[in-house]
Amino acid sequence: MTPPASDSPLAAFADARRMTLQLPAPPNAALPEVRGLLAGAAEVDITPPPGMPKAGHSRNAHTGNGFRTRLWAHVLHLRSGTTSITFVQCDLLAGSAIVQRLVAQQLGDTDVGLSGLFIGATHTHAGPGQFHGNALMNRFSSNHPGFDPAWTDWLVGRIASAVRQAVETRRPARVAAGATEVWGLTRNRSLDSHVRNESVTNRSRTAERKYAAINPWLHLIRADVEAPDGGLEPLAAMAIFSIHGTGISAHDHSYNADVWAYLKGELRRHIARGSGVRAIVGAVEGTHGDVAPAVTPGLLVYPEAERVGRGIGAAAAELYDRLEGSLSSSVELAAGLREIDLTTRPVVGGVTLPRPAFGSATIAGAHENTTAVVHRIPPFRPNMPKPGARGPHGAKWIPGGRRLHDVIVKPETFPSVLPVQALRVGGTLVIGLPFEITVESGRRIQAAVREAVGAAGIEGIAVSSLANEQFCYLTTPEEYSLQRYEGGNTLYGPQSQPFVAAAAAALAGDTLRAGGLLDVLPRHFDFPAKRFLAAPSGRPSTPRAAGVGGPVYRDPTVTEDGYWEFTWLGPAPGDLTWHEPLARIEWADPGSGWAPAMDAGVPIDDQGYHLGVVHLGADRSGAHRYAARWYTRYRGPYRPYRFVLTAGPDPLVSPDFA
Repeated sequence: MTPPASDSPLAAFADARRMTLQLPAPPNAALPEVRGLLAGAAEVDITPPPGMPKAGHSRNAHTGNGFRTRLWAHVLHLRSGTTSITFVQCDLLAGSAIVQRLVAQQLGDTDVGLSGLFIGATHTHAGPGQFHGNALMNRFSSNHPGFDPAWTDWLVGRIASAVRQAVETRRPARVAAGATEVWGLTRNRSLDSHVRNESVTNRSRTAERKYAAINPWLHLIRADVEAPDGGLEPLAAMAIFSIHGTGISAHDHSYNADVWAYLKGELRRHIARGSGVRAIVGAVEGTHGDVAPAVTPGLLVYPEAERVGRGIGAAAAELYDRLEGSLSSSVELAAGLREIDLTTRPVVGGVTLPRPAFGSATIAGAHENTTAVVHRIPPFRPNMPKPGARGPHGAKWIPGGRRLHDVIVKPETFPSVLPVQALRVGGTLVIGLPFEITVESGRRIQAAVREAVGAAGIEGIAVSSLANEQFCYLTTPEEYSLQRYEGGNTLYGPQSQPFVAAAAAALAGDTLRAGGLLDVLPRHFDFPAKRFLAAPSGRPSTPRAAGVGGPVYRDPTVTEDGYWEFTWLGPAPGDLTWHEPLARIEWADPGSGWAPAMDAGVPIDDQGYHLGVVHLGADRSGAHRYAARWYTRYRGPYRPYRFVLTAGPDPLVSPDFA
């Protein structure tokens, strides 16, 4: 891994046990006016070495041992008038306030401002944690606690470099935004809570209702730029869709982007087939809090995640094509960001939130990824509201009572600075919030924002979860009253959703009226720290990679694709550049020797989603064993293939196989 930059504020804490950082509020500087519309895009691989705790399943998760599908940060940058908007779309559990601030700080010499810098996420539960902007999530989101300054610093550097590339390569552009419905590939995982909403007229709990009680809207922003020949060529696309990144079991050990890898891959391949251009394709969450992938029940496996993800990607591809006729260079932009300090007990929309607290239902885990045994024990069991529902937290059972709870989980560790963001791209308004927002909560936020902005030329409102930080869940008061996992994880009590809806509406209205807004606070970050990011071994020379036998084919099973596997010995994980290509497949091309193997015109390598690399551990001599796995059906004995590995000082070529 590349070491942290020496001038980074996190560099001094790389191996410290505590990280303390004070970041001032940046000034609200006016940008010079730009005529027309400019767009730029870039992407960087953010796959770390093995050894990082995986975030999303808390103590039920595992430490990453390599990757099945890579993790990416995709950037779409737009500039027009006096507004700059930068969408950063990461294959991570959530955005992060400390990452957002430090990226903006590194880009202080550009026209990327904090108000328009959006750090969004796909919410895969198979990416590393330990980068959050609050101590609570650094402690509880992963299988090990602690903020990792080295990993966070590396992540900030990678994202900032991609944003800078997008800014430096921007060109005159045309943009279009729209939405389409996607049904049958998601389901409501908390239907009992959803049907308690007063606004839900159909309270049936028959089998089909969980597929109907979802947010079907897939929003897409498409950007094309002027080509050298004077025409247009694809640049980027960003999808916003509501689906949990939980298509893969918590028991899996590899880093992966879950259903989102296949969703993005399907859209990217579609664009490439039609244009010959490799566009930047990213995605972020919508209102997904109670929405799960509609995999076959009981099968949280890769083949099912691929089926769901590619199905959503196909719908995105159809919408992408339809947007071609709407591309325009006359697109109004506006950006607003406001931070609200909840420790001061502000009143928004007539609501004051109580001090935060976990609910007992949180400990039981979410549907399909429950904590063994605990999820059957009252009051941890779902659907066990506190009798009488008195006090500021209503029906929530607070583990140990308020006094003991605050000793175990200190109040100052909870996320308390609430970021609310509004970004206008033509007729679409993106509302970024740090919660996992349920379907009905999202609809109420949309309605409040719609009322606030009135007739401002806004056709579509897309609410995006987990933007710029993670505050756990946001449920409606009715959903909260049942105290399932989502309600127990709504930290600030039963009136959280009305409070947030009012805050989003106020910001949206203020932003559109003023054409932009920045109302943020100085930030103080003080976390227990621990290094998990693998460091280079420091050895004068790393061991040469050496194969262990030849490739072997593993039969498919009910839960896994068949795959070819090649194992080898090599240097320690920290001596390998995991964010760069490590493996590819070549085939024998008659008349010209070996050439990159292709599948439907796409190279078969670890940049796609069918070739992964895992670390199998070290042997007694200290050599590290790895495996490259190509997930594919058997293709016949007619053409030899081989693995080519670039995981050491010299490429390693496997024996051929067929």
